[in-house]
Amino acid sequence: MSFSRAFILLLVVLAFFSCKTRHALHSGMERLKEKELVLRIAPKAGNPRNSEGSFITLKDGRILFVYSKYSGEGSGDHDPAFLAGRYSADGGKTWTKEDEVIVENEGLMNVMSVSLLRLQNGAIAMFYLRKNSTSDCIPVMRISTDEAETWSRPVTCITDKKGYFVLNNDRVIQLSSGRLLMAVALHKTPDTKWKEKAQLWSYFSDDNGKTWQAGSPVPTPDTIVTQEPGVVELKNGNILMFIRASAGKQLYSWSADQGATWSPAVPSPVSSPLSPASIERIPETNDLLMVWNNNDGETAATKGERTPLTLAISKDEGKSWRHIKPVETDPDGWYCYTAIHFTEDAVLFGYCAGSQSAGTHLSVTNISKIELDWIYQQ
Repeated sequence: MSFSRAFILLLVVLAFFSCKTRHALHSGMERLKEKELVLRIAPKAGNPRNSEGSFITLKDGRILFVYSKYSGEGSGDHDPAFLAGRYSADGGKTWTKEDEVIVENEGLMNVMSVSLLRLQNGAIAMFYLRKNSTSDCIPVMRISTDEAETWSRPVTCITDKKGYFVLNNDRVIQLSSGRLLMAVALHKTPDTKWKEKAQLWSYFSDDNGKTWQAGSPVPTPDTIVTQEPGVVELKNGNILMFIRASAGKQLYSWSADQGATWSPAVPSPVSSPLSPASIERIPETNDLLMVWNNNDGETAATKGERTPLTLAISKDEGKSWRHIKPVETDPDGWYCYTAIHFTEDAVLFGYCAGSQSAGTHLSVTNISKIELDWIYQQ
């Protein structure tokens, strides 16, 4: 082989491997974009916990994230907290650095666990827990008609009962019929002792939140701890309730009458510790997206812990789940209370992301951005 031919062949080989290298580097860069941590709100002096948020896209394109910001020294569920907000003007890539006070602490203990919802009439509804005591914790609702600039006075959503009701963050929905629907867990009344196994109820409103009615209690197994329910509307108009439970599985219950009555709760196909899941419908594909701790307890080091944090897709209305992908995988992590928000080509997740060893379990809030295309990749 002549020198010139050998030299040309060498150039071709080098060009080939250069192309492969660039492709590998490009693929690596794409992998880094699978999950991008866009905001981390860590505790500091006088602010021991940041947790349980919800998103809303405003008409000017900005995204508002509201969360529970604790003040003082304690980080427990009953310590002082108010609702604070951060904004993004670029689809969730970057966020304002300073908090805006959205709701002052109007409870004797705190206000926390917020849900934001764009109503069909164009207004924004904000729901949160107003906590006065371990026997008095009730969801309330405010309305904004000026894109979260101002808010109405709070409306109490539960008036037929008194007690400690838990409404998880990012959980209130509006059905295609216009009905507002929330699922709550009752742990204690003024006349009863605290029970880890909560009684589950739905409450609904057919007048955009002015008045609320109770559905029937959800029948649950006597031997399984049930807590922190959520709801999602199915394509056939039925409602699926997903329930934090001690059975090693999330439980399911269904309603065929828009949340007025419920079928007996049964184990779902979703393995889980005693930790909440979140389910919402993807606008672009109409599939269901779930985020939860995909932990079946078989790994001794993480048995019962709230790690990892995982997402999955259901194309059959929650009967099965596929495209299972990691969001967070640190075995020392503590991941829960997820808010889900869809942008044009991605999904934002806001979630507690503390450390078990550091004792910051619920004290840190992350916002991560994940591309929808990546979620659907095999």
